[in-house]
Amino acid sequence: MVLSCNTKESKYNILNFGASPGTLCTDAIQRAVDQCHEAGGGCVTIPAGTFITGTIELKSNVELWLDQGAILKGSEDLDDYTTNFRKNGIIYCFDQHNVTVSGHGTIDATGTTFYDTTQNHTYDEYNRSVTRQGENYQPLDQFSTDGPIKRRPKPGMSLTFYHCTNVRLMDVTIRDTPSWAVRFAYCENVHVRGITIRNNLMVPNSDGVHCTASRNVVISDCDISAGDDAIIVTGFALEEESPVYSMDVQAERKYGNKSEYSENFTVTNCVLQSRSAGIRVGYGQHPIRRCVFSNIIIHGSNRGIGVFAHDLSDIEDLQFSNITIHTRLHNGQWWGNGEPIHLSSISRFEGEKAGTIRRVRFRNIIATSENGILVYGDDEHSIRDIEFDNISLRIVPGREMLSYGGNIDLRPAAAINKQLFSHDIPGLYALNTDGLLIDRFNLEWGEGLADFYTDGIYCKNVQDLYIWDFFGTANPTTHDGRRIRLENSSYRQK
Repeated sequence: MVLSCNTKESKYNILNFGASPGTLCTDAIQRAVDQCHEAGGGCVTIPAGTFITGTIELKSNVELWLDQGAILKGSEDLDDYTTNFRKNGIIYCFDQHNVTVSGHGTIDATGTTFYDTTQNHTYDEYNRSVTRQGENYQPLDQFSTDGPIKRRPKPGMSLTFYHCTNVRLMDVTIRDTPSWAVRFAYCENVHVRGITIRNNLMVPNSDGVHCTASRNVVISDCDISAGDDAIIVTGFALEEESPVYSMDVQAERKYGNKSEYSENFTVTNCVLQSRSAGIRVGYGQHPIRRCVFSNIIIHGSNRGIGVFAHDLSDIEDLQFSNITIHTRLHNGQWWGNGEPIHLSSISRFEGEKAGTIRRVRFRNIIATSENGILVYGDDEHSIRDIEFDNISLRIVPGREMLSYGGNIDLRPAAAINKQLFSHDIPGLYALNTDGLLIDRFNLEWGEGLADFYTDGIYCKNVQDLYIWDFFGTANPTTHDGRRIRLENSSYRQK
C-alpha cells in the first residue's frame, strides 16, 4: 500500500530531479515517478510553486502529493501531451495498482485556453421543427450566454485511470479541465474523498468524476462544478460508439475490473453543479447495478438526477435519498431541460433495443425546478419498479421558459425526432412503466407559469400504479389541466 506522504522527508521531491517553478517540468516529474516506482513505491512531492507539465504517467505504488500552494499547471502546447489510443491529459495511469493523487495543492489544466470563448459549440443532433419553438429554438445567430463555447484541438481527460486496482484521489483541487476532469475506466476499488473541481461552466464535456465500467467505488465529501455531468456512472466500453463490448479488453490487463458490471457505487456528502446532470447513471454497453447516492446538494444545474438506459444494457438497484435539487433551463446546446429527476429508456443505436431500468428508489427529495419529473419508456415495460417516496417539488418560471421550455429532451436517441421535441409538462409524467409507486408527493406551482405546464400527475401506459398521499393540483394557469390524468392506466390508493 502507498503510505501517507511526509513532505519534509520526501525522497522524491521533484526539485531534486530538476523541476523548476515556472518552467516545463514533465521530464523531471516523470523521472521522480519512475525512480519511486522502481524502488518499490513511495511519495513523489510537488512543493509550493507553479510547475508546468504535459502528460505524467503514474505507476504502481506511487503517491503523487501536492503541497499546500503547489500548482501543477497544464501546458498550453498540445505537443507536450502523449497519445495512446486517445490524447492524454496531465495524469495518465494504465494497468497499475496502489496509486494515489493527494494533497492540498491544485491541478490547473488551463482548459479554457483550448476554446474559442467568442463562439458557441453547436452540432446537428435534433430537429428544430418538432420543438415547441420551431425554428426559433436556439437561433444560430445568437450567442448562447450559458454556453457551450466552441472547442479547438485540446488535450484529453485531465486525470485518467484505466484498468487500475486500489486508486485514491484525495483532497486536491482540480481546475479548468478541457475535457473530463477525472476518469476511472475498468477500475476496481476506488476511493475519491474531499476533492474540489472548479471547471469553466461554459466548456462542453468538462465532466467532474466519470466512472466507466468500474466497480467498488466510494465518492464522498466532494464539491464539484462542471460544464457537463458532475458525478457519473456509465458502462462505456473502450469503443464507446459501438453497441456491443468484449470481455477480452479486460482479460488482457493485469489489474482493474474483471467483471462485466459497472457496480457497487457509494456517493455521499457532495455538493454538485452542472450544465447537464448533477448525477448521471447510464449510457454505455456494460450493465450497471447497485448504486447508492445520499446526502447530496445539486444546485444551478440543467438536470438534477438522470438515469439513462440508452444502450442494450440494463440498469438496476439504485437508491437516491436525502437530496436537495435546484435546476433551471439553460440556453445553448446542453443536454437536459431543467428536470429535477429524469429516467429514460430509449436506444441511441438505430435498430437496437434499449435496456431496462428497474428497482430504483427516490426518497426524501426536495426540489425546485423549471420542469417536472420525467419517467419515459420508449417501449412497453422498459421501466419497472420505480418508487418516489416523500418528494417535494416546486415548479417555477425562469428567464428561458418561453425560449426553451415545453420540450422533452431524450438525447442521445437514435431517432432524431425523439432527441428533443415539444410536449406539455406535468409535475410528474410517466410513460410505459410497469410498477410505479408515488407516496407522499408534494407539488407546488409558482406564479406566472406558461400554460404548457399542465397536470399534477400524468401516467400513460403505466401498470401496477400506486398513488398515496399526493398533495398537489394541476397548474392553475393552464386551460385543461387535471390533478391526476390517466391514459391506459389505473391506480390504487391506500
